[in-house]
Amino acid sequence: MATELRPSQALRLWQTVSLSEVRDDAPDLTLRQMAILLHVYLEPPPHTIRDLARLLDVTKPVITRALDTMGAMGLVTRYRDDADRRNVLVRRTVAGALYIERFGDLIIAKAKELPS
Repeated sequence: MATELRPSQALRLWQTVSLSEVRDDAPDLTLRQMAILLHVYLEPPPHTIRDLARLLDVTKPVITRALDTMGAMGLVTRYRDDADRRNVLVRRTVAGALYIERFGDLIIAKAKELPS
């Protein structure tokens, strides 16, 4: 079921979700970190640092710093690819899956509160 939003409604939804996130006790992710996390959880693996850097059009060190932060929060882990030891793969975690599920539920709840 697709929902049609006017630009002002979409921005209001983004605002209310963002406000809820910064007020919550959950980890406060940057937009870049959220883009990485959503890609890792919504797209099928494998996810390499190289591929994530290409996707976001940033350098590999930028992705590494973001993954360091998200790894410390328990949202993702990294490991060497057994098939090609040069590759570092990003793995989902239970905590990360719960974070993404809660975030999706928050978006749904806030969308229902939008005025018609």
